[in-house]
Amino acid sequence: MAGRIKEGGGDELDVNHEINVTPFIDVMLVLLIIFMVAAPLATVDINVDLPVSNATPAPRPEEPLFVTLKDDLSLAIGNDTVAREALAASLDKVTEGDRETRVFLRADAAVAYGDLMEAMNLLRSSGYVRIALVGLESANAVAVPNGQDAQAAE
Repeated sequence: MAGRIKEGGGDELDVNHEINVTPFIDVMLVLLIIFMVAAPLATVDINVDLPVSNATPAPRPEEPLFVTLKDDLSLAIGNDTVAREALAASLDKVTEGDRETRVFLRADAAVAYGDLMEAMNLLRSSGYVRIALVGLESANAVAVPNGQDAQAAE
């Protein structure tokens, strides 16, 4: 609170109920200037000229192994539905025990991300770590510099 001296003379001070905002404005202007100077310094802007890869795309297998996660969260190898507990045994049977076989995992668009990760963890715990995610090509697909299509992320 601030006090004000009466014009009528007397020793009593009246209480002034107004807030002096000048120091507040000064502090805010100083903080504004500090943030205006510091903000551009906080961003990382490194220009990098990345080299272009001229590697040829890996050939797709003639008989790809598709594992499908349906919208009801059931799994299928090829066209055959498989129980989650029997996934490892079924994959070993189809691949003849070759754990280096690339597994193409495709999921329904309605499947949540967490459920997709759970299916990937099932594949990894079964020993199949070479997993490729499959998606549909669109007319507006982004061109990859080395000529690969952006359909399967490997």
